[in-house]
Amino acid sequence: MADPTLTLLLNEVRGKTLRLLEPVSEEQARMPAPGMNNSILWHAGHSLVVVEHLGIAPLNDGKMNYPAGYFETFSWKSNPATVTTWPTLAEMKAQLVDQRERLLALLEKTDAATFDRVIDAKGRTLRYSVLHGLHDEAGHQGEIWLIRKLLAK
Repeated sequence: MADPTLTLLLNEVRGKTLRLLEPVSEEQARMPAPGMNNSILWHAGHSLVVVEHLGIAPLNDGKMNYPAGYFETFSWKSNPATVTTWPTLAEMKAQLVDQRERLLALLEKTDAATFDRVIDAKGRTLRYSVLHGLHDEAGHQGEIWLIRKLLAK
């Protein structure tokens, strides 16, 4: 039985990310706001990579499924100033929608005992890992919103 709270959180968080991206143009998506290093597109891609690592992989025998080069472009180790090839905003939105469906399917087939399994030396559970990935995405929504506001000025 799926954890209904994680399912609800996934739908709420990812739904809001997609709504925040809806009015953004391709040009706006790629442009960091003055004084900032990361663009709206980077924040969206970072959310995708983090949720893949913390949500999908632990539920899917460590398997991840995002396009080649996404980790180098969007991870916590990336340097957006050095990136020369970016996906389009439409491609990113499609990846975010696809990932939501994949994670939802994994959540639906995972039982409570599996969610309660400790997966690291700090005693954190699989449930915590999924929650942490979605929480990280929610934080990046604030960055997307801020950049949208700064670019509108």
